[in-house]
Amino acid sequence: MAAPALVAGLRYGVEAFALGFALALVRIPLLVPAIGELAAVLCELPVMLVAMGFRARTLAVRHDLQSGSALASMGGTGFAVLMMGELTLAMLVGGGVSQWLAGLAMPPGAIGLAGQIVFAGLPLLVRRQRRRS
Repeated sequence: MAAPALVAGLRYGVEAFALGFALALVRIPLLVPAIGELAAVLCELPVMLVAMGFRARTLAVRHDLQSGSALASMGGTGFAVLMMGELTLAMLVGGGVSQWLAGLAMPPGAIGLAGQIVFAGLPLLVRRQRRRS
């Protein structure tokens, strides 16, 4: 993996974690009690994906990532960083690995995981859009 793709991926993952953390500060106390956990996740997910789509494009351009393998490396690295951040946070608030994994099997967690997989592919998707324009 080339250094620019790794650096871009690290930043991409950290930024996604930070945005998700900030949005959770709104989602958990305000949206979840009002509309439920599943609906709250469904409201948050498009915001995350649109924002991270813009960041994927910006980081790919800034780091001059043009090949599919470099963009896939960026997305994969970002995904790994995001998942490690989420697991670490879950453990810090008193959960364990098994509890975190069990949460991913519940509908809100599964939808969040699906969004994170899309997040990993966003660098490749914005590449395709760049070539069309």
